[in-house]
Formats: sequence, structure tokens, C-alpha cells
Amino acid sequence: MNAFKLINISNNLGDAKTLAAHPASTTHQRLSQKKRNEVGITDSLVRLSIGLEDVEDIKEDLEQAFSS
Repeated sequence: MNAFKLINISNNLGDAKTLAAHPASTTHQRLSQKKRNEVGITDSLVRLSIGLEDVEDIKEDLEQAFSS
């Protein structure tokens, strides 16, 4: 997530910009590790809220972040 250039990291996903959140350490942090795993909230899960940017710019940012 730290490699994103266009996408911002946030706890709140309500915005016109594309945002990324890490549920295991934000919205679901109070659940035990076992319970998070049961409901599919793994430590590597990243939640995206797609904003109004050009889709190609978003895809490019994801690709460059994954390859870094």
C-alpha cells in the first residue's frame, strides 16, 4: 500500500478519490485473528474504494505498486 502514488490510504472509504484501506488493522482490528480469518479478513487483504480518476490511471498505479 505504501507504493501507491495515485491511490491514498485511508480508514474512511467515502470520497471521490480512489482510496485503499487495510481492514485487519482498521475496521476489523477489534476482532480476534481467528474471527477475522473465519470471515475472510486476512492480514494481506486490501479494500479499494474506486473514485472518479481515469480507470487507466488507477490500473497503472495498482500495477506499479504490485511490481515494486
